[in-house]
Amino acid sequence: MFDKQTGTGSQRKFWPIVMTGLAVSLLAFVGFLLFQHLKSLERQVTRLQNDLQESRDTIREAAEASQLALVRATRSEENARLAALGRTQAEEARAEAAKQAEQAHEEANAATEQAQLAREETERIRHEREVELQRLQQALGKIAETQRTALGLVMTLGSESVKFDFDKATLRPENRELLSRIAGVLLTAHGFRIQVFGHTDDVGSDEYNQGLSERRAQAVRDYLVEGGVAPSLITTRGFGKSSPRVPGTDPNARAKNRRVEIGIIDSLIGYQGEVAQKTRH
Repeated sequence: MFDKQTGTGSQRKFWPIVMTGLAVSLLAFVGFLLFQHLKSLERQVTRLQNDLQESRDTIREAAEASQLALVRATRSEENARLAALGRTQAEEARAEAAKQAEQAHEEANAATEQAQLAREETERIRHEREVELQRLQQALGKIAETQRTALGLVMTLGSESVKFDFDKATLRPENRELLSRIAGVLLTAHGFRIQVFGHTDDVGSDEYNQGLSERRAQAVRDYLVEGGVAPSLITTRGFGKSSPRVPGTDPNARAKNRRVEIGIIDSLIGYQGEVAQKTRH
């Protein structure tokens, strides 16, 4: 009786201990499981944070790439616009150059045609002036010695036609008649200038003969003006004894050197210089 009661009382004391141990063990196990679960959750959170950061980095890189692509696209569009503008300008420049080239070609053709017409007109005028000079030479040659030069005509009024007395510049009556005939021929001509040159023999000083030759040229000029020749067409010059027609100091040579020359220059063709210079010896 005693033993049975003792055993039963022991069991009653042991079960609470066992149950407490089991409870503690269970709590420990549950705690472990919770810890493991928390660790797992922490790892998941870390992975999610890493994934989120990677996503942010990816989004940022994508945004940067998109911005760069937009910049490149904008530049490409601008370059394309500039290229198109450049092509347009180049085409316009080519068109303008072609237009100018065509205009220059037309102007060149027109200039060539005008030059040809000018040459033909010049040749026509030269032919007409040549015919006129030949007519004058024939008409004047019947009055006094008349020679053709490169610049026109020159008449020599020497002792055979116009006689000047020694140391005189006065025209004789027969000289006036001859000069009237010359003036009559000159009045039928147009487009000419007339040069009158006076000369002396070798007697006397250079200064004196220079003045004498000028007076002789002026006397002939004045009479031609009286005969109707326009004074604006006539110029005079004296050469003194510097340009003798023939050499020598005998009376015959000196008579030939006391002379007046009349040069006739075509003013339409525009000769320059003194027509009588070609005939001096």
